[in-house]
Amino acid sequence: MPVWLEQWNRRLAKWLWWVVLIGVLGSLPVAYARVQTENSADNVEIIVDYKDILTIAATQADPKAFADEQIKKLKDAGVNAMAVFESNLDELSMTGDVTVYSAAQAAQLAGQLSAPGDNRTYVLFNKPDTESALRPIVENAFEQAGISVAPWSVLGRDGVVLGIGPEDAKLRPMEPNPIFMQVIHDAGLMVVPRISDRILPYDAARVADWLAKFKAVGATRILFDGSAVTGFTNHVEAQSLNDFAKQLKDNGIGIAVIENLKAPQSGMNGLAQRLDYDAVRLHSVSEGEMMVISPETLKDRLVLAVKDRNIRMIYLNAAPARDDKRAQVTHPIDKTIVPALSGADGAIERMRDFGFQTGEAHAFKVHHAPAETLWRALAIAGSVALIAILIGLFLPPILLPVTILGFIGGAGVLALDASLLNQALALFVAIAAPTVSVVTLVRLLRARRSRPENFRMSAGKRLGSAVALYIRTAILSVIAIPFVIALLNHITYELVLQQFRGVSLLHLAPIALVALYVFFYGSASGFWGNIRQLLVMPIKVFWVVVGVFVLAAGYYYLTRTGNGGSASGLEMKLRTFLETTFHVRPRFKEFAMGHPLMLLGLFLSLRYPKWPLVLIVAATIGQLSMVDTFAHIHTPAVLSATRDLLGLGIGFLIGLVLIVVWQVLERLWAAWRRQLATK
Repeated sequence: MPVWLEQWNRRLAKWLWWVVLIGVLGSLPVAYARVQTENSADNVEIIVDYKDILTIAATQADPKAFADEQIKKLKDAGVNAMAVFESNLDELSMTGDVTVYSAAQAAQLAGQLSAPGDNRTYVLFNKPDTESALRPIVENAFEQAGISVAPWSVLGRDGVVLGIGPEDAKLRPMEPNPIFMQVIHDAGLMVVPRISDRILPYDAARVADWLAKFKAVGATRILFDGSAVTGFTNHVEAQSLNDFAKQLKDNGIGIAVIENLKAPQSGMNGLAQRLDYDAVRLHSVSEGEMMVISPETLKDRLVLAVKDRNIRMIYLNAAPARDDKRAQVTHPIDKTIVPALSGADGAIERMRDFGFQTGEAHAFKVHHAPAETLWRALAIAGSVALIAILIGLFLPPILLPVTILGFIGGAGVLALDASLLNQALALFVAIAAPTVSVVTLVRLLRARRSRPENFRMSAGKRLGSAVALYIRTAILSVIAIPFVIALLNHITYELVLQQFRGVSLLHLAPIALVALYVFFYGSASGFWGNIRQLLVMPIKVFWVVVGVFVLAAGYYYLTRTGNGGSASGLEMKLRTFLETTFHVRPRFKEFAMGHPLMLLGLFLSLRYPKWPLVLIVAATIGQLSMVDTFAHIHTPAVLSATRDLLGLGIGFLIGLVLIVVWQVLERLWAAWRRQLATK
């Protein structure tokens, strides 16, 4: 590289660090706006499926009295809402409001023979006081589906004949039962309708009628049942999603976004956007989970969902289960739900300790920083500068052109404000910060290697220098955090309508880049010389074993990344202890792995010239994990910051223990060697 270019690159690198600093300062107003958004909604809605209560009640001697008793019990425990699905003939049969007959059964009831080939469905209304409310629902549902409906009566009771087979008729969805909604409303609970996209074609008049009835019983938010939101299927032809969103807005009704579904409900993103993101995240505990989960586990799960993941709606299923051992039907209301919610240490009280209370769930009020475009521009400039610094560490001759191209690209990111471009830049800067932090640390340690007096420091001085470098490395690593927040500061990330991509790359790239620098840069042979030496190196069994071990460790590490990673029983107990003690659980890979190895590696590197750098490479896990914590946008920023600080603190203490153990072992080794020398 020409001398003049090397001089320009050195000056440019210094100026880039100033741009990074300005970018960090510019990102802070945007980060503060995000914190304000996250603090704008603190009501939690706890919902129980009303149909489950009716299903349980159907197993009892007096279903109505039992259902009333369970509703009161749940309300006293802290449940403040109940969900009502679209009804069907099967559900109405279960509650005794109607009886469904085949043609043969209807003829037998009338003392006649059924007509040959008659496979229609005969529906008899059993309760005169509910017939006036239910008959229009049944007739409208089947008539709008193009199915014939005719009056029918037998033995003094009125009914209808449907031109469809009984099995098919029982499954056809109808309007949510208005009687159920009124019962819930009269009990002092909020009504949460759960509707689907199964009733086709989309009918604006029908939807208007439903929403008016929902609003009359105080419903302010709806859930969706099935794989799509209402109006999604017919949207292309009839613009039904636009109409549905407009009607929701006109009635002041928002939506809920269910987390952890196998696949997101189709149309959810588009509907939420049309509603100006009047949406709330919902956490559901399935029927299968409710059958086996303990009250303590459920309690912890609900509190963590609200506190750690910006959940504002909890959905509890309560379906009955058959217990063959006790020869009876059991249900989770008395066994699980009430104990988990109520009491001084129940989920409700613990939520209050963190500033949440039960009530009508509200969408977050989105806050924006004044002159936010300016602050985002500075954040983008700082991100580009930090990425350029990283490239310059590995390829110094191209720092100048990379910087120029980077700022041109950054201007494009600002102008287009496209989600994919913002995510790409956030990913690159998240990789760059911990990598730059550790690589510059390695360069600093290698520079000290040229001064032999540095390796004769006392243990106390080495520990002091290690602590200073530990803090310095952590500060440089977290520089990316305000950039990630500023680049991904959109409500869709907090609602998990879109997610940060590239988590696996973020967990691998910094470690790989640091390892590349440690093993192939900095020696007299140069990068390409080291590559040539590696290619002609004879392969020994030892290195094969080392390679297999590294691959196995890498695979295990990747399985632990993201939300799908599994943890051992011992780790789960440790997590519970940390959560109980600190109310915020630091990440295991930080406090138990990365940070202790970093402190130990720094302490040893100040005495031994080369091999402790391997510990520094492994310790990069902790540095990148601190940045990755903030890539989980659905976690409150203040909680993520607390988690990082706790990880650094606990990891520091564990690192001190490792240093003490090393010192003891080192002295025992020295004493043993002296003893051998005297023999």
